[in-house]
Amino acid sequence: MLFEYTRRHGVRSPVTDAPTFRVGKLARANTGDQTRADISHLIDRSYNYHSPRELHWHLAERLGLAPTAMKLHDATAA
Repeated sequence: MLFEYTRRHGVRSPVTDAPTFRVGKLARANTGDQTRADISHLIDRSYNYHSPRELHWHLAERLGLAPTAMKLHDATAA
C-alpha cells in the first residue's frame, strides 16, 4: 500500500535540537483500481515528526499494517 504526504515546517525539537516537520496532507496514492483517498483525518497533524521513518511507523501502527506492507512517499520532495 502506497501513501503520500506533504510536509509543513515544524519546530526544533526541544529534546534533540533537530528540525521537525508536520504533515500537511496524507493520502493513499493512486494504485491501479483504487482512487486517491485523503486520510489526513486519521493522524494528528499538529504532531512534530523527527523523520519520515517515524511517520512511517506511526502510520503503520495507526492503520494496523506491518511497516513492510506499506510505502511512504514525500510528495513535497518531488
